[in-house]
Amino acid sequence: MRILVVRLSAMGDIIHALPVAENARRAGARVAWLAEPEYAGLLEPAPFLDRLFLADTKRWRGHPLSVSARRELFALRRALCAWAPDVTIDTQGLWKSAFLSRQAGAPVVGFAASQRREPASSLLCARRVRPSPEARHVVDRNLALAEAAGVPVRARAPDAAFLLERPNPPPAAEFLSKLPRPFALYHPGAGRPEKAWGEENFARVAGRLLSERGLAPVISWGPGDEPRARRLAALLPGAAAAPPLDPVGLAHVIAASSLFVAGDTGPLHLADALGARTLALFGPTEPERNGPYRHPASALRYNASTSVEAVAGRAAELLA
Repeated sequence: MRILVVRLSAMGDIIHALPVAENARRAGARVAWLAEPEYAGLLEPAPFLDRLFLADTKRWRGHPLSVSARRELFALRRALCAWAPDVTIDTQGLWKSAFLSRQAGAPVVGFAASQRREPASSLLCARRVRPSPEARHVVDRNLALAEAAGVPVRARAPDAAFLLERPNPPPAAEFLSKLPRPFALYHPGAGRPEKAWGEENFARVAGRLLSERGLAPVISWGPGDEPRARRLAALLPGAAAAPPLDPVGLAHVIAASSLFVAGDTGPLHLADALGARTLALFGPTEPERNGPYRHPASALRYNASTSVEAVAGRAAELLA
């Protein structure tokens, strides 16, 4: 059996869909994945994938009628049809993911209209799945799609340890070689502004963990996060800021840390999938749905009245 998994972006969402592909491989299926090019470095090392297809939808949407966009889309369609999946699982639930899922020529299993951000896109699915109320976390919801596609589910937690089996790229290896030990890794960035806890708060927690636990502060960042990382570095004189890192390099740095502190962002879910000790800071989003799956107790829900002392205290509990 051949199964195509469609999850175009972003890092955290792709990590939450990994168990779909892993369980399909455990069941003996050949598995392919369709994603945006910027996430190739995250998926290429995965041992449970036979093929990775890339769709540059961001660039295509910018020039939808260009010759190059149409040529690339037709080439992708030919490649997907040539791979000939028996079923396609669309874990994203958008028009773009549903449309691209259909290009493979196989029946599409996806979420029912009421479960999608773009409800009408469910019309492109051959089977529409409504996960049970007990499936609150997005990982369990994705696995409901896998089961509907005939995949027996044996492993539920996302596992990204395969990234650590790759050699550490030179930028990350050199950076790690110069870091003091032990260190805490702080990732102040967020995909949406309302998910960011604030650089001043991160700095105060980092200062306490340095003075009370001896954890040197180290800062990581991803695309679009650099301004926040710079502001945090200015508030933490002497803190080491990571260079630009690919997913493999970031995984190695996270794995070497004593504690990874971040909000609801892709690197947080990567850290949890690596089994690293994390402190997950959740404000507007619900940790029951989007939080660390392997270690749900690492999530702390904060609001305007949550003190830095409370967050630092929770960090100390995790380090105990």
